[in-house]
Amino acid sequence: MALGSKIYQALFRRTSTFALTIVVGALLFERAFDQGADALYDHLNRGKLWEHIKHKYEQKEE
Repeated sequence: MALGSKIYQALFRRTSTFALTIVVGALLFERAFDQGADALYDHLNRGKLWEHIKHKYEQKEE
């Protein structure tokens, strides 16, 4: 119960810190979710995306 009390005192007691906690949490979650979804998409489509096959089609300039 002490940990919950400390979290409440630090983050949720005042409306301003509660709102800031929600905004920061939403931004961090969005960033993590976006990177995770991109990593999953790249993993599922390995070998099919342009960045993986472009070496087959690009010609070296002489």
